[in-house]
Formats: sequence, structure tokens, C-alpha cells
Amino acid sequence: MKRTWLLFAQTVTVLLAAYFVVATLKPEWVGRRTTSLGGVVSVIEAPAANPTAIAPGSLSAAAKKASPAVVSINTSKAARRSPRSDDPWFRFFFGDQGVDQPQVGLGSGVIVSTDGYILTNNHVVEGADEIDVTLNDSRHARGKVIGTDPDTDLAVLKIELDKLPVVVLGNSDNLQVGDQVLAIGNPFGVGQTVTSGIVSALGRNQLGINTFENFIQTDAAINPGNSGGALVDVNGNLEGINTAIYSRSGGSLGIGFAIPVSTAKQVLEDIVKEGKVTRGWIGVEPNNLSPELAETFGIKANKGVIITGVLQNGPAAQAGIRPGDVITGVGDQSIDNVQELLTAVAGLKPGNAARFALQRGRDKMELNVTPGPRPRSPIRRAPGEPE
Repeated sequence: MKRTWLLFAQTVTVLLAAYFVVATLKPEWVGRRTTSLGGVVSVIEAPAANPTAIAPGSLSAAAKKASPAVVSINTSKAARRSPRSDDPWFRFFFGDQGVDQPQVGLGSGVIVSTDGYILTNNHVVEGADEIDVTLNDSRHARGKVIGTDPDTDLAVLKIELDKLPVVVLGNSDNLQVGDQVLAIGNPFGVGQTVTSGIVSALGRNQLGINTFENFIQTDAAINPGNSGGALVDVNGNLEGINTAIYSRSGGSLGIGFAIPVSTAKQVLEDIVKEGKVTRGWIGVEPNNLSPELAETFGIKANKGVIITGVLQNGPAAQAGIRPGDVITGVGDQSIDNVQELLTAVAGLKPGNAARFALQRGRDKMELNVTPGPRPRSPIRRAPGEPE
């Protein structure tokens, strides 16, 4: 037994010594490549890989699929001229201060149709006199605003070019917290950039950014210039339009927000079809129900939205809704907070009566309310949001 073990040990030693000699003198025999740098230093290189193979866990396929449809948007506003700029005495004392410098802006957009329709943010193109759209293949085109929707901070542009790449629309309603996503845009004007992250939260609202908020929150880096760009899933399908970040410095802190593609799709269809987005409106001042408000108005309800003000001669007033009423449902949808009420009423077609369930004091009742068209409101942007 001892002799057998000694023979085995000697054999292993000889084999290891032979491998070391071959690996040093003839590394190509054992699958290792060496390269001499100037005849002085020898380095070891990895075997040649298949250039078409995708590394495990890589999101390159999704980026390649979606990136061609993401564009850079440059806007400019003409300089404003002061009425006093032609006054020679004013110019003598103050120089040419009567003329402001032209304002320029930067953002991104997503081509959603071979007809040239582009989705972007309203704040990217708001007030612009000229819009220049640059494709990922370096082609340029003049962008025309087809319509805007300040309440969701979305806008639709159109360009006239042939053979346009188009993004595939996903289903944002199927997104889950933890799903991987990519943010594609042109941050700081450095060129198209892809960042990755996950879906951090869904249904974010009450941020004070838009009137109608239902944001996808992500930690994929979003910076100034990314506004209007694409948030895509691992398959390269569009899930949202990047629109805002939470930041104290203007840069990404890992809290970004995107408008779901389900919302963007509806806005796109309305604007292309009718030139604007029409939403329902009933003319009330709603507040989330609290114990203090319930006690003030003598309400025994524990859910719903309390109405603290009603516009005179508005749709709600004409239907009989009063201050102190608690709306608990619109149609077949139950209402638990102000955002749900705004969304439900906005989805109603103006001129068509809808059933509202409410509680007045201790009594439960139903009223038919005929909504009118919602007045347009200016967009609001949060501090630190990308321009």
C-alpha cells in the first residue's frame, strides 16, 4: 500500500511539472494565449469569444431594440425685445439690455409611429418657437407640435422622415415592483445614454408635479435631458415616458418618475384624433376624509372623499351635490381618496350622465351627474425636475 501511494505521488508530481513547463513555453497548447508587448512583456489574453453571443444577464438586446426609436429634442425660444430697446437715451445709458438672449432647451422623445408621431413631455416643448429632432442615426428633422396635455405633462410631435424606427408599446399595468427597466435619453446633451435599474414603486401620486399623477418610480439614473425619453422593460418594450426626478442638486439621486405607457397611449390617441385631450369635470373642491372634517360636517362615513366646496352652477351643483357630501363611488368604481376621484371623473365623457354614490350625514344616496369638459390648467414642475 505504501509503495502504491509513493508511485501515485511521484506520477502527480511529474504531471504537474510537465504542465507547468508546457504552460510556460507553449501556452497555446493548453488554451492560453500570450501576447508580447514590444518584445518585453508577455500577457495572457482570454480566448476569442463569439461576437454575436450575449453575455448572461446582459440587457444589450433590449437596448438595441429600443434605442433607435429614442430621439434628442432641442428647442429654442426667440429673444424678446423690450419696447424701450429702440429708445436712443435708454440705449445710451443702459446699452442693449432691452433684448433678452434666446432661450434653448434640451430633452428627449420616443417615436411611436412610422407616420412620425413622437411622445415627449409637455415641459420639453412648452413655448418653443423651433423644435429640432435628432435621431439616433444622426438624421435631423423639424418637429411640429400636434397637441399637448399639461395635466399629464405629455405632448405629441410629428416629423416628416422616411424609414423611421418605432418603439414597441408594452403593458405598464403588468409591471411589478422589482422588475428590471432601462432609461434611455440624452442627459446633459452628451448623447444617447442607457441606464438600468428596477421599478421601485408604482402608482406614485400627490407629488405636486402634474394634475393627474400615477407615476412609475425607478432608480434607473434620470438626469436633465432625459425628460421625454423611454423607460423600457427587459424586452425593449416601452413602459413609460421619463418625466421627473427627486433631486437636491439637479442630478440623479436614484428617485425618478415616469408616466405609464397606458396613460401616454390614451393621450396620444386623443390628440391625434381630436387635437386635444377632453376629460370630465364636475366643479367641486374635494378633500380626503379625516376625523376632523367628518366631525365638522357631522358625517358618520369612514371612507370616501368629502366635498368642501361646490362651484355655483357647475355640473355637481346642478345635480344636487352639496358641501359636506362624501362621494364613495363613481359608476362601478369605489372612491377612497382625492386622486381616485380626480381620475374617475376625468375618465367620464362630458355630456353623458354618470351615477355618483355618496353619503350625506347618515343617509346614503345616489345622484346622476352630467360632467362638463375639464378646463385646461398650466403644468407644474417640482424643484429639481429635469428641464
